[in-house]
Amino acid sequence: MICRHFEYVLKEFCNSFQPPMPRYVLGTALCYFKRFYINNSAMDYHPKDIMLTCVYLACKVEEFNVSIGQFVGNLKGDREVYANTILSFELLLMDKLHYHLTVHNPYRPLEGFFIDIKTRSTAVENVERYRKGADEFLDKTLSTDACLIFAPSQVALYRIFYTVGIRDILYISETLLKGHPKDEKKKCAYQVKKLKAMVKSLEPYQKNQMGVILKKLDYCRNQENNPESEMYA
Repeated sequence: MICRHFEYVLKEFCNSFQPPMPRYVLGTALCYFKRFYINNSAMDYHPKDIMLTCVYLACKVEEFNVSIGQFVGNLKGDREVYANTILSFELLLMDKLHYHLTVHNPYRPLEGFFIDIKTRSTAVENVERYRKGADEFLDKTLSTDACLIFAPSQVALYRIFYTVGIRDILYISETLLKGHPKDEKKKCAYQVKKLKAMVKSLEPYQKNQMGVILKKLDYCRNQENNPESEMYA
């Protein structure tokens, strides 16, 4: 619940960032955050510190060029402390990610599907009217573990399938997968159903419970990794 809370905080931070941050930077930062806490505990490394470091590292990797001064300028509080914390955790984050820093987000394959539908399919008219719904769905998948389980193209295909509707089945079966073996089509359909189930089973975020849980974290966190503690110093 703590990690999920900070995923929402991360999304809000990126959405309000100035200058405006591309969505693929948000996608990369969230993927880093999820991957980090697969093998690390929130009690060892506070998600607030890791969250900011993930966003800053994602800005670098995705070539969204902002200086550390510009970055912490979007934060309230002691910006010098924030800058020192981010820079001190940056190498640790890269090490915990095993330096696998390239992230393939579903935004690019989604754009590819839109172009392909415009070029090769006559079943769907004015596909651009579905773009907003597709983007909203991709933002929703960021709250799940889809980026750790499914290929970006599968996430984008699911969105195309359920945004455009029944007419899109013709595009998928007769255009996109034309000539492919039946086994591949069945596998593709199975993955799409699994992804649909994952998104539908996503429980609502309960922000009102976080105050008590975050206080518990303050009592049991590892002070060796707390930049504000004497032990860390």
